Amino acid sequence: MRHSASTFRVLSLAILALGVSVATTGCFKRGAKGDYALAPEMRPLEVPPDLTAPAGAVTAGAAAGTESVLASQVARRPAAAAPAANASGFTIPGTRDEVFAKVGTALEGVQGVTIATRAQVLGSYDVAYEGSNFLVRVVGVEAGAYVSAVDPRGVAATDAAATKLIATLKTTLAP
Repeated sequence: MRHSASTFRVLSLAILALGVSVATTGCFKRGAKGDYALAPEMRPLEVPPDLTAPAGAVTAGAAAGTESVLASQVARRPAAAAPAANASGFTIPGTRDEVFAKVGTALEGVQGVTIATRAQVLGSYDVAYEGSNFLVRVVGVEAGAYVSAVDPRGVAATDAAATKLIATLKTTLAP
């Protein structure tokens, strides 16, 4: 019997401590003030300080009497322009799928290149060449397709092996 009495005391103290903890944390306060008490659609929009609006963007509440714009009234964006010429990429005429196939054939013909994977949907080859691992990516642009080397971080690969392979592909695929 003595054992159940001590268990009851411990259990009672635990429940009391839990109750005091919940009461003092403020989780269940009534009449909370501030923006959180407002309905979600009434709360102000929080924008991170380093985020800036693009040039010409209209902000909410910019001017009274602004009108809505339909998608058909907005000028269509032109196709993506080719990135600036650099040592880690080049532009070649043709569709992305055509150029992707040509790049695959050219990569197979380069001595020392190992193609780990091919992802036509993504337009990329995962290759190993002269001790470096990187992607050879084919992206459709306005002038055809842009072939480039991309390192594991997702930025242009500028190491010696990548630039050498891109130069080889450029001379092989040049029209």
